[in-house]
Amino acid sequence: MSDPQPLDQLVAACHWIGAKGWAPATGGNMSVRQDAHFCLLSESGKDKGSLTRDDFIQVEIASNHAPSGRKPSAETGLHTLIYRLFPDAGAVLHTHTVNATVLSRVEEGAALLLYGYEMQKSLTGQHTHEDTVAIPVFDNSQNISALASEIEDYAARFPLRYGFLLRGHGLTCWGKDVSEARRHLEGLEFLFECERQHRLLEKK
Repeated sequence: MSDPQPLDQLVAACHWIGAKGWAPATGGNMSVRQDAHFCLLSESGKDKGSLTRDDFIQVEIASNHAPSGRKPSAETGLHTLIYRLFPDAGAVLHTHTVNATVLSRVEEGAALLLYGYEMQKSLTGQHTHEDTVAIPVFDNSQNISALASEIEDYAARFPLRYGFLLRGHGLTCWGKDVSEARRHLEGLEFLFECERQHRLLEKK
């Protein structure tokens, strides 16, 4: 790879995610775009808090094929889908946090709607707490190809920005580079925690 910096930044982000407990028990997967044709994706079954550069596998965006023959993440097809849908996407982060997992199960609608929070402005293009940020929620599936097709169909009909939730699974988010993807992850995770706490208080 001609420019190693994005991968180094992704490794650092993975260590940060691991330290926060946002990808427990080798869960989660992270990637960075290498160029128009390839991305570098975390290898399956690795602890995200201790990943090194060698734990990332080159994957062809168009086909999900790993030229090395090594096994990338089970959710490879979701990463490559995002890179195909959004040519400006430079990094994808998939985490398994308690907040995202719980909210994805209790939210009965097609999207988790966030509004009234100042931290919405941590998301690129958001300038006021008065807007509503919709994070789509899709049913979890072990058939990643079918799930990717469902998400692609949704993106053809509705705006798909920042990320999406899989029920009982977690959050997948992205950005133009590792720094933006990391900011979106941290911002969304804060918003999810606020929303979860708000819903608990409303029930009292």
